[in-house]
Amino acid sequence: MSIGPVEYVLIAFPGNQFKGEIVPALADLIDAGTVRIIDLVFLKKDADGTVTTFEYDGLEDSAAFAELPGEAGGFLGEEDIAAAGDALEPDFSAALLVWEDVWAAPLAEAIRGAGGVIIGGERVPHEIVEAALEEFAAQS
Repeated sequence: MSIGPVEYVLIAFPGNQFKGEIVPALADLIDAGTVRIIDLVFLKKDADGTVTTFEYDGLEDSAAFAELPGEAGGFLGEEDIAAAGDALEPDFSAALLVWEDVWAAPLAEAIRGAGGVIIGGERVPHEIVEAALEEFAAQS
């Protein structure tokens, strides 16, 4: 079975307010075959630093995630969830998503078939990309 790169993203919301508005955009990516959700966990960190996890139906604001196509679960362990909780600021909630980049599966297969190994990679933060593009535009 060919599988694309798998990555995670921790999407945090201040004031413990999930935003269901992200669900349609995520559903579009799933429907287009761009990504496949592997696991999804919701976290909430109270003002005192207490972290709790819950299912999508545990909070009214996260119920929209139930509409996402496919099945998810079992990939994230307790250590993963604890690390995500540590990364959250007090009074924040978050969705911890693990997905496969389905679009990249053919490239990953070609790399492996050619004996290649990806030895590093990182997502470049949006703010850094924006600043670099603005600087480039100013120099042009």
